Amino acid sequence: MFAKIEKIFEMDIRPKLADHYGNIQLVSFEDGIVKVKLLGQCKGCLSAKYTIEDIVEATLKDKMPGIKKVVLINEISEELLNQARNILNKSSGVR
Repeated sequence: MFAKIEKIFEMDIRPKLADHYGNIQLVSFEDGIVKVKLLGQCKGCLSAKYTIEDIVEATLKDKMPGIKKVVLINEISEELLNQARNILNKSSGVR
């Protein structure tokens, strides 16, 4: 299964991420759950959640029906992400 996931990454997912100077690393696969890390410019991106859902998870589920979920191993704490969101919201005038 690991090799099949890697092949899908190589053929279908990495080219899309490369357009944004990013990459993906397969961390583990167990009981239908795929754990990944985003690399390059995708690492820590505020849109990472959507990248995982819309590109990675959708592609894997389409090509491998046994996939239940893709989980992003986030190296940035949720607290830090929330601080960044607050700063961005204040600077754009959103309240």
